[in-house]
Amino acid sequence: MGLDEDALEYHRSKPPGKIEIATTKPTNTQRDLSLAYSPGVAAPCNEIDEDPERAFEYTAKGNLVGVVSDGSAVLGLGDIGPEAGKPVMEGKGVLFKRFADIDVFDVELDTDDAEAMIQTVAAMEPTFGGINLEDIAAPECFEVERRLSEKLDIPVFHDDQHGTAIISGAALVNAADIAGKELEDLEVVFSGAGASAIASAKFYVSLGVSKDNITMCDSSGIITEERATHEDLNRFKQEFARDIPEGGLADAMDGADVFVGLSVGGIVDQEMVRSMASDPIIFAMANPDPEIAYEDAKSARDDTVIMATGRSDYPNQVNNVLGFPFIFRGALDVRATEINEEMKVAAARALADLARQDVPDEVVKAYGDQPLQFGPDYIIPKPLDPRVLFEVTPAVAEAAIESGAARTEIDTDAYVEQLEARLGKSREMMRVVLNKAKSDPQRVVLAEGHDEKMIRAAYQLVEQGIAEPVLIGDADQIESTRRKFGLEFDPVVVDPETADVADYADRLYEIRQRKGITRREAEELVRDGNYLGSVMVEMGDADAMLTGLTHHYPSALRPPLQVIGTADDADYAAGVYMLTFKNRVIFCADTTVNQAPDADVLEEVTRHTGELARRFNVEPRAAMLSYSNFGSVDNPGTKKIRRAVSRLQDDDRVDFPVDGEMQADTAVVEDILQDTYEFSELDEPANVLVFPNLEAGNIGYKLLQRLGGAEAIGPMLVGMDKPVHVLQRGDEVKDIVNLAGVAVVDAQQE
Repeated sequence: MGLDEDALEYHRSKPPGKIEIATTKPTNTQRDLSLAYSPGVAAPCNEIDEDPERAFEYTAKGNLVGVVSDGSAVLGLGDIGPEAGKPVMEGKGVLFKRFADIDVFDVELDTDDAEAMIQTVAAMEPTFGGINLEDIAAPECFEVERRLSEKLDIPVFHDDQHGTAIISGAALVNAADIAGKELEDLEVVFSGAGASAIASAKFYVSLGVSKDNITMCDSSGIITEERATHEDLNRFKQEFARDIPEGGLADAMDGADVFVGLSVGGIVDQEMVRSMASDPIIFAMANPDPEIAYEDAKSARDDTVIMATGRSDYPNQVNNVLGFPFIFRGALDVRATEINEEMKVAAARALADLARQDVPDEVVKAYGDQPLQFGPDYIIPKPLDPRVLFEVTPAVAEAAIESGAARTEIDTDAYVEQLEARLGKSREMMRVVLNKAKSDPQRVVLAEGHDEKMIRAAYQLVEQGIAEPVLIGDADQIESTRRKFGLEFDPVVVDPETADVADYADRLYEIRQRKGITRREAEELVRDGNYLGSVMVEMGDADAMLTGLTHHYPSALRPPLQVIGTADDADYAAGVYMLTFKNRVIFCADTTVNQAPDADVLEEVTRHTGELARRFNVEPRAAMLSYSNFGSVDNPGTKKIRRAVSRLQDDDRVDFPVDGEMQADTAVVEDILQDTYEFSELDEPANVLVFPNLEAGNIGYKLLQRLGGAEAIGPMLVGMDKPVHVLQRGDEVKDIVNLAGVAVVDAQQE
C-alpha cells in the first residue's frame, strides 16, 4: 500500500477520524452522575452566573481551544471547503493534545463571508479558552484575525501566518549567528506574498531585521512602489513595496543574504543561489516540493549554504508544530487575553536557544540516529523534542505577564514542574528528586567516563546543577568527545593510566587481601574504572557512583559489592524499578539481584524499598506478593512471605503499612482490599510491590512496562553502604542523569 492508501485506512479504521471526547471525572455510580449532571451541576452554574471568570475554575474552558476553518486555503490542497478540510482540523487537534495536552473542538464553518465568520466565532467565545484560525485564504484571513483579536477577550492566533513566521524566525536567528552576520544587516528576499510570507516579513522586523532590507516578490515579480501605485495590490503587499527597480526573483536574489520561499516548488535554480552573498541562508518552504531541491542548493557553491525546508526528510524542517501547541499552552495557563508580538518573539528566541543545547538520545533515535548538533544542519529543534514544552511555554507565559496580556501570574520554577508532569508521571517524580539533588550537589563517579553518553550526562549534571561528576577514563578521549559535541564545561577527569592511584591500590588490597586478592592484583584492578570508582567512594573521595552502561549487570555490580558492601543495617542489596502510570506510581522489588530470597531477604528488601519511595515523596504502602491470599495456600513459599510480613509489622523501624502474602490484583485494586479483605493493614492500594523471587519480579515489571504502558526508572540499588547504582546497558543520557540525581539524594541522606 502507498501513503495515500495507508492514510485512508488510518482515518477510516473504527472509530473513524482521529479524536474523541473522554471524561475526566468518575462516572461509575449514581452519585457520580448526580454530581456531573442534575442536580449537582446547578452549583457550578450558579457560581459562574455570579462571576463568569469562575468558568475557568469549574469547566474545561481554560484548556479548550477552538480550531476554526472555512477550508478555503488548505495547505497543498487549496479551496476544498469546510467538510473536506475537517481531517486537517482533527489532525490539528491531535497535535495540540500530543504536544501540549490541550483539548480541541474543531469547528468547520460553511461560509465564504469574512463577516459571517467573525460573528460566528465571536458568538462562541464562552466555549473556548483560545481560538486557532486555520487554512483561511488571504487577504480575508488578516481581517478575520484582526477583528476577532479586537473583539474577543481570549487569545486568537492564525497559525498559517504566525506559525511559519515564528519557527523560521528562530531558524533565522541561529543561521545568522552561524554565518557570522547581524540580523539588522541581512538583505532578505521573499518569494511569495501570501499570509505566511507577509506575517514572516513583519515578524523578522520584530526580531531585528531592517524593513528597508526586505524585498518581497509575488508571481508578477518584485513588489515595488511603482507597482503599488499602478496595480491593484492589497494593502498588505503594499506595506512591503520598495523604491527599487522592477524585476523578477532572480534580480531580487542577486547579492541577498537570505532567501525565504513561501511560494511554489522549483522556481529557484543553482545560478540564482550562486548570485547570493557569501554563506547564504535559504529557507525553501514550499510543500511538498521546495523552491529549490535541498541537494541542488547545497551543491551550488563552495561556501556554507544554510538550508531549511518544510520537509521532514531533510535537516532543518520548519514545522509549525514547534510553535502553536506551546504558544497556546503558555497563553492559556496565564489566561492571556491575546497572543501578542512579545509572546511570539519569546517563543522564537526560546526555540533558537534550545537548538544550541545537547540533544536527548530519545530525539536522536526518533530521527534515525542522525547527528543532531548545533550547526548549519541543525538550527531549529526537532518537533519530537519533549523539551520544547518546558522551554518555549514558560517563555511565552512570562512574556504575556511582562507585556500585560496575562490575567494571572505564575511561579516559573513551579510552572516548569507542572509542564513536565504533562509529559508523564515519571518526569513529575524525577523532578522531585532532581530538585532535592540541586539543593546540595554531591560528587558522583561515572565509572565509564570515556563513554560518549557518560560525558554528555556529565555536562547536563553540571549545567543543571544536579551533581559534581567525576569521569574515570582516558583523558584525551574524554576531551576529544567533549570538543566533538561542543560541550562547554571543564569536567573533572581521573585517568587510571596517568593518575596517582597508589593509595587506592593500597586500600583495595587492605579490603580484599584475605579474599583472594594479592598486592599486584590490587594494583592492576584499580586501573579498572569500576574498582577505582568503588574505592574512591569507599574512601570518601567521591560520594556516589554510577556504572553498568557498558557491562553486564552482574559484572558491574561485583566491584562495588566487594569494595563498598552493604549498609550496617543490611545484609543484602536489591534492585528496584519505579513504574509510573498516568495517575499512579509503583515501586517493584527485587527485580535485578536476589534470585531466590528467603524471609530475611524479603524483609530487608521491603524496608529499603519503602525508604527509597520516600525519597520520591511517596508515602509507602507495601504488599508482599504471591499466588496466595492471606493463607489461602500453605506451603514453604507462602510461609516465608508470612514470616517476613510478621517481622516487618513488629519492627519499630518500619513506620509504613505492610501486608501479605497477597495476589497482585488484591494489592492494587481498592475494591478487593476493602470489600473482600477489609482486615488488611493496607487501607489504600499498595505502591510498593515486593515479588517472591527475582524471576517473578523481572517478569512482572517488564509486563507492566510494556503492556500496562508504564514508564520505568531504574534499576535503583538499595541496601548498599554508599550510594551505587548500576545502569542498564543501552540506557540513554536522560537515564544516567536521572540515576545520578537519585544517587545524589542517597548521598545527601548519608
